[in-house]
Amino acid sequence: MSNTAAEIEGATLGLHTLEEYEPLIGSDATRRITQKAKRLQTAHIVHVSSTFYGGGVTEILTPLTLMMNAIGIETGWRMIQGTPEFFACTKKLHNMLQGENLEFSHSERAVYEQVVFENATRLHLEDCDAVATHDPQPLPLIAHFQGRDVPWFWECHVDLSSPNPAVWNYLRGFIERYDAAIFSLPEYKKDLGIEQRVITPAINPFSPKNRELTEDEVDDTLAHYQIPTDLPLVVQVSRFDRWKDPIGVIEACRKAREEVDFTLVLVGNNALDDPESGVILETIHSSADERTLVITADDPTLVNALQRRAAVVLQKSLREGFGLTVTEAMWKGAAVIGGNVGGIRRQIKDGENGFLVDTVDAAAARIVQTLKEPNLRDRLGAHARETVRENFLMSRLLEDWLDLLGRQ
Repeated sequence: MSNTAAEIEGATLGLHTLEEYEPLIGSDATRRITQKAKRLQTAHIVHVSSTFYGGGVTEILTPLTLMMNAIGIETGWRMIQGTPEFFACTKKLHNMLQGENLEFSHSERAVYEQVVFENATRLHLEDCDAVATHDPQPLPLIAHFQGRDVPWFWECHVDLSSPNPAVWNYLRGFIERYDAAIFSLPEYKKDLGIEQRVITPAINPFSPKNRELTEDEVDDTLAHYQIPTDLPLVVQVSRFDRWKDPIGVIEACRKAREEVDFTLVLVGNNALDDPESGVILETIHSSADERTLVITADDPTLVNALQRRAAVVLQKSLREGFGLTVTEAMWKGAAVIGGNVGGIRRQIKDGENGFLVDTVDAAAARIVQTLKEPNLRDRLGAHARETVRENFLMSRLLEDWLDLLGRQ
């Protein structure tokens, strides 16, 4: 449920500090990170991406940039502005980087490079000590700052396990002008003539999406959205993107309902830089049955409540650079069933802290098993939360960036 104006007005303004993480990560880690930050107190860092709203990049950069400022490092975040034609081109690049067999035409290249050039003229990045661009949208910016004397990094958040060769060869012409490329997983590294680093994404456990909720808060939020709780909830939270396989989720749930009854809830949003999402949403609505709720809402408290109350959380992706919705659900002690792809495999150890599946039938079977065995759900959830505490909190991501910047 969204915050009211009165709640916002009455809130204490501030940024989440490293000290708040100390009960989770320990005093030694807190002191270590603080000392690394002190060496970068005069630095000015700028991140460039395509949207402040929707998607994993935003989920990472929102807390990271705020936390870096809170620890004393001047950190900015700027946007690529583009036309619908431009974002259609970059969505196509995204799909091709994840392996789709398409052609990126000369006219599409011209649109892509022209819009980035126009952005380069107004971003004024010359006064920075380091620049990080994210994903394909701002990638060619580097071509317009060749006189720079500060490091530039390109971070790729998509699943690069099998990129389209033609588009990869085109984009690597820009990538190799950077000082380093950053990937979510070691297996995404490529044959490049520049340094390559691995920085795994992480979550902010204190954000509205991840903070602790009381049972009453969960009940009130679900009631506000008229989500029935008479049956167990099976939930998938994700962008409305075909790589998240929402139709496969609906089909798996149809099969699972032959043995157990439950309500499926699909929650997502339409990211501003994703022109395909409206079409995918229409397809979801046409495929859904009366026991499937489709909710389009930008409400982190709703996501939080659903992930806490769900008997099963799904992330049945076909490609996934990492999968922050998996991390978020695991942090809440949910039993997560994820696609056996990309970064989901780095988070879920099959049968230990969740399940990995390759097919609709396998997903259906795991849904049935998890719903029938509450002790199994509890065991998976407890191990899942500890996995996130040890590996995927924002304090660790902050330290990774401090290490990268401190070596330049």
